[in-house]
Amino acid sequence: MKRIIFSLFVGATAALSALPAVQAASEPVQVVPDAPSSYTVVRGDTLWSIAGRFIKDPWRWPEVWRMNRDQIRNPHLIYPGQVVMFDGRYLSIGKPVGDPRDIRPRVYIEDSDPIPTVPMSVITPFLIRPLVMDDKVAKEARTIVALDEKRVLSGEGNIVFADNIAQDNALGWEIFRPAKPIMDVDGKTVLAYESEQVADAALQASGEPATLEIIDAKSEVLVGDRVLPRRSPDIFSYVPHGPEHEVEGRVVGIYHGVYETGRHSVVTLNIGANYGLEPGHVLAVYRDRGDVTYAEKVGDPGKVYHLPSARIGLALVFRVFDKVAYAIITDADGGVKMGDFVRNP
Repeated sequence: MKRIIFSLFVGATAALSALPAVQAASEPVQVVPDAPSSYTVVRGDTLWSIAGRFIKDPWRWPEVWRMNRDQIRNPHLIYPGQVVMFDGRYLSIGKPVGDPRDIRPRVYIEDSDPIPTVPMSVITPFLIRPLVMDDKVAKEARTIVALDEKRVLSGEGNIVFADNIAQDNALGWEIFRPAKPIMDVDGKTVLAYESEQVADAALQASGEPATLEIIDAKSEVLVGDRVLPRRSPDIFSYVPHGPEHEVEGRVVGIYHGVYETGRHSVVTLNIGANYGLEPGHVLAVYRDRGDVTYAEKVGDPGKVYHLPSARIGLALVFRVFDKVAYAIITDADGGVKMGDFVRNP
């Protein structure tokens, strides 16, 4: 049970409106035609979807909330049952009915989770696991150096041995295999290796080597697999914003290995921290329409025209590695495909 005490609503609105605004994009925020004056939040909403009821570019919701950047980062901002008010320019949390002179402190009780920026069920697995076995992760990883009873492979309930584990981790351990190369669009350049979680493990005894018991195996454990401490999921509460510099990259992977995907799916980009990407960056997804040749007469060489790219959606970056990043497709007009471009929104 979560209990939030706040004063509804006159004094709170005045105080929030005086706080510094989130940095705005260059173009004014456009309001959706016939936008409602209020909306009651329901379970399953996201800050993105709520803003989409009022403004044409929902990712710019931080610009129209009457609060500052630190407050928008707060994952306990909005709960189901609360009312979002819209005055034609700004969004705020308020009470649509009742005596406006009644500003007594009230208790708001809600037993559900707060409203996230995007659907957390989609991205949580990507926040928990290392995903990319880059140099930084490789340095933190331990290695399975032997299996019990000279096995070739091990499964649930078996004992394995790993190097360099001096003490236990409170959340336990995970065993990974860097199995899948992430290739750039040229099909030749390896950007990184995407790791595969093969098992969970519990430390039985530290030492050199340490003794681990496999407690949940998704596939067989092999000598050479890597061991990392299990971690709690990150709280993704970054303010959506466009990059302050020019960015262009490509979609080089789609989760579950399909060629085309849509809204609320996760894609891999061929740019990361090396291009200044950070969690919270919003990128527009474009498709190259290619070239066409127009000739007035049969046999003429004609003139080649490069057709303008088509904007087909938006992607929110939520996890960044050195050369790759993961993003969730938040809006899509049709399917997003391998090879599509991502650029500044």
